[in-house]
Amino acid sequence: MTYAYFPGCSAESTARDLYLSTLAVARALGIGFAEPEGWSCCGTTMAHQVDHDLSLSLAAANLLKVRDMGLDMAVSCASCYSRMKIANHEIAANAHKREIVAAALGRDYDGTVRVRHFVEIVIEDMGLDAFKKALTHSLGGLKVASYYGCLMVRPPEVAGLDDPENPVYLDRLIEAMGGVGLDWPHKVECCGGSLTLTRSDLVVKLSESILAMAKDSGAECLAVACPMCQINLDMRQEDIFKATGRRYGMPIIYISQLMGLCLGVPEDALGLDKLIVSPRAAMYHIRSSVRS
Repeated sequence: MTYAYFPGCSAESTARDLYLSTLAVARALGIGFAEPEGWSCCGTTMAHQVDHDLSLSLAAANLLKVRDMGLDMAVSCASCYSRMKIANHEIAANAHKREIVAAALGRDYDGTVRVRHFVEIVIEDMGLDAFKKALTHSLGGLKVASYYGCLMVRPPEVAGLDDPENPVYLDRLIEAMGGVGLDWPHKVECCGGSLTLTRSDLVVKLSESILAMAKDSGAECLAVACPMCQINLDMRQEDIFKATGRRYGMPIIYISQLMGLCLGVPEDALGLDKLIVSPRAAMYHIRSSVRS
């Protein structure tokens, strides 16, 4: 299985750990990635708020590169995933938007490149049985609250990935790795990531609501697949403590990092040192649970 992997802009900055761990897991599972040459920003998160047609063109520029490669596009960033899917949806459904994008790029694009989230590829293309056979370690009963955020499953007519109100893809991976995927009510609540610079007061309230519910549900960590959600929930815990006096100490770990640990990938290849809240307690379960 080979895919055109779109890393996105945050791969070299705030989501370096997601990028490293995704590549490491793909190698361990025998999933081939070919990076589109000369890829560029997909238009998230600000471009679509300033110029919607420009944001469609930015995404389509990358989708055209992937079409030329004759492959499906793989992404690990939920925000990039959303922008690519939205561009496909609007270009395929709206002839006028297609013309605008073609004029901007100098080439026609029809919105037909398949855009796949890395989680989707592992579950649907590889299959959970094959994934489980590749594991060398177990989560050892680690209680995990899977957090999907706003962009992986919504809007449902565009994303087409899992149930928009009660998604279970991350939970299925957690359980395949020997963890406990918790049934909790805040898995698609907004963490306020897009407001992080403009309304930090709201962000603190939204983020604390998620962390408090995860804690009350018995979670030992949150599993995420969105760079905006990860950095927001991880970084804001100190702000929450200053505002409320409540300290959660909840590790916010990328699902790809948990997968890598269970595949026996060395910690330094997974970017675990970049997490603000230490994942050491969660990792103890994994390193002490070797699969037979």
